[in-house]
Amino acid sequence: MLPPLVFEPLLKRIRWGGRRLGSNLLKPIGDGDDYAESWELADHGNDQSRVLGGPLTGITLRQLMQSRPHELLGKKAGLTQFPLLIKFLDANDWLSLQVHPDDERARQFDPHENGKTEAWVILDSQPESRICAGLKPGVDAAALRHGLQTGHIEELLHLIPVKAGDCLFVPAGTVHALGPGILLAEIQQQSNLTFRLHDWGRVDANGQPREIHVEQSIECTDFNRGPVLPVTPIPLCDQTHVFEELLRCIYFVVRRHRALESFEISMSDQFRILMFLEGRAEVCTSGGSVSARIGSTVLIPAESDRVVITPKERVQVLEILCP
Repeated sequence: MLPPLVFEPLLKRIRWGGRRLGSNLLKPIGDGDDYAESWELADHGNDQSRVLGGPLTGITLRQLMQSRPHELLGKKAGLTQFPLLIKFLDANDWLSLQVHPDDERARQFDPHENGKTEAWVILDSQPESRICAGLKPGVDAAALRHGLQTGHIEELLHLIPVKAGDCLFVPAGTVHALGPGILLAEIQQQSNLTFRLHDWGRVDANGQPREIHVEQSIECTDFNRGPVLPVTPIPLCDQTHVFEELLRCIYFVVRRHRALESFEISMSDQFRILMFLEGRAEVCTSGGSVSARIGSTVLIPAESDRVVITPKERVQVLEILCP
């Protein structure tokens, strides 16, 4: 039986990154202040998560899916690609204003890509931290194009403050951007297809602007969506404790557990992903156990018949599954 699985993070250095992946989440970053993303679970082209620790060390997520599909994926065993890409992000500057295509449009641009619906759970922010989450009511393609041409794009954006604990659902087609001072967990479809609508006038080390994709972005934008606000969690309970469901869509379900004492997570022939946002704990299943701490991401194979999380101190854990 497969044990709980921890993977080596894939660290991405991008100009808007910082140091908090190391200082706050204990990732093995080096020198430099541009560590932007930690890909915790990835099965995307050459970006392949590899098991860290135990007899399966070095095995990629894709190889596990191919060699142990039923044990790992359960009722999702027919998948040829792991469906979710799980990340931590540290935004030390504004990210580009961007939009992601849905599944249909993504495959028009790249037959091997998926759409990109995503969700953010804020771990840390500064008092002045803001995000762009959608467009203001009534903004259409003509208004957006005019705003870009005249330099008044910010007047059209739904800019809101965020704080630790907030969760935002960002479906494909939503114009969005993260602002500085934000550390978050990101749950998304397994995709890396992004179109930049605007990059705030920045240039690279050679004095050149990054590529902008205005026409593709406008084509992919859902102008009926309007502003996006943080979700309202739904309280739930089972035999061991009270928790909350943050969101549910066709691609993923995100729940949040906060606890000081042991609790169980029920299984139903589906894998679970556990992201530890606070504290330390032991994660035990019928296949084995693993120690977890803030910044840890643990993949629970679908064949596990029970999962017990025993905190060493107060923990906050995201539980992620496919519906």
